Amino acid sequence: MATPGNRRAMLLLILLSGLIISLCMGLRQSLGLFMRPMTLDLGISAATFGFSIALQNIVWGVSQPFVGGLLLMIVSKSIPGGLELAGFLIGIGTAGAGFGVLIGTISRATPPEKRSQTVGLVAAAGSLGTMVIAPLGGWLIDGYGWHVAMVAFAAIAGSMAILSLPIREQPVSDGNLSKVNQKLSDALREAIAHRGYLFMTLAFFACGFQLVFITTHLPAYLQLCGVAPGVAASALGLIGLFNAVGTYMFGLLGARYSQKHLLAMIYLLRTLIIVAFLLAPISAASTLVFAAAMGFLWLGVAPLVTGIIGRVFGLTHFNTLYGIVFLSHQVGSFFGAWMGGVVFDRFGNYDFGWGALIVIGVTAFTLQWLMDERPPREREAAGAPAPLPA
Repeated sequence: MATPGNRRAMLLLILLSGLIISLCMGLRQSLGLFMRPMTLDLGISAATFGFSIALQNIVWGVSQPFVGGLLLMIVSKSIPGGLELAGFLIGIGTAGAGFGVLIGTISRATPPEKRSQTVGLVAAAGSLGTMVIAPLGGWLIDGYGWHVAMVAFAAIAGSMAILSLPIREQPVSDGNLSKVNQKLSDALREAIAHRGYLFMTLAFFACGFQLVFITTHLPAYLQLCGVAPGVAASALGLIGLFNAVGTYMFGLLGARYSQKHLLAMIYLLRTLIIVAFLLAPISAASTLVFAAAMGFLWLGVAPLVTGIIGRVFGLTHFNTLYGIVFLSHQVGSFFGAWMGGVVFDRFGNYDFGWGALIVIGVTAFTLQWLMDERPPREREAAGAPAPLPA
């Protein structure tokens, strides 16, 4: 039975986790605003900037947040490989304040019947940072230059280290003693032999590919289409606003309906929205509608993916199993950011990049819809291949 002290500790955990993720994701998803001014001022290509964002995503490891990476971007021109090193450091810093660590903490501290809703609530709160930080970044860039804006971003990043200090885990057993005593090697072997886990991991590649392409290259794409620069910042902020609503709603829906089918529908709807955006005349109005629609589907995947992993494999090795799935997401993020810059440098437009988003989105929908989400023992009882013995 929950005591008042436990409830207060849980509330503090939810509030601090939501705030930290909000700042972390708001900073990360607003870096595309710096692409145009930095490429013009430093004389670097779009591919170079895109690679630094790509590198940031691929090195998303385990670390506590620190500001070195953001500050390094200011002096990157005078340091060989400085922009790439900045991306590397930002990626490490983002990891300790992102979903991989904090969502695992929330999942272990929440009873199974409330897990989807609670993760959805924290992820929704994490969406609000973009709504504030993206417009703030655009205003600072326009009014004071990108150097001042980057210093402000670094200061915000530094505040996350202080916010993380009071966090304490409050683990709750999910009642699966066999999973509690399971070795990590056995858990990994079990997951790799699970076709549904592999399908979900491959599908998650599309999530990172689509979203990071948009946050990195949408501002430059809009300028090519003659849309005023301020619209890009407003669009990123709108993504954050609708993301908060959509993520919380998918957390609620995930507690009642098939999580794998909800995931599949997110991938499909995102892809259809991209198609509609490209077919309609590109304007400020169509961009804001696109941002609102995409924002509604942005992080709704978080409570669904974590819900599936916790239900199928338990929570003992949750962070590792989620980390493998999230690595696929980050590989997609790497190629989404880098590919966009390479395509633009070579062809002077983003047509091929948008086409890749559509093809990959349809593929992800198919894989996720066909996912087998039965726990390993149920699959074995039904005749599915069992994991190889140790």
